[in-house]
Amino acid sequence: MTDLKTVAALFEKEPMRWGLRGDPYLWREMRLHFEQTPLPATADELDTLIEVTFETLTGHSISAKQPFFIERFSHGGMSSGQVSPDFWRDTVIPLIRARYKDE
Repeated sequence: MTDLKTVAALFEKEPMRWGLRGDPYLWREMRLHFEQTPLPATADELDTLIEVTFETLTGHSISAKQPFFIERFSHGGMSSGQVSPDFWRDTVIPLIRARYKDE
């Protein structure tokens, strides 16, 4: 990645796999949320920014142990509207961190 200016740029390319069906919708919402947010000075600040925004957008902590339902992400299917905090902790944050470090 080159010449990234905002956190949203780190969310441009979506993961190849998702946790649950609500996760892609949260990903896209995060990308929109971060459109005007400059890249933070450190990867730790980036982690905190993602964690706080996760809670702001979902009403749930990223450290939650169980998946949870978000009505606006419900578009049909068995896990429709379900968000996996494990996916965000174990996959998204390391992915975004790696993209940040590549910058």
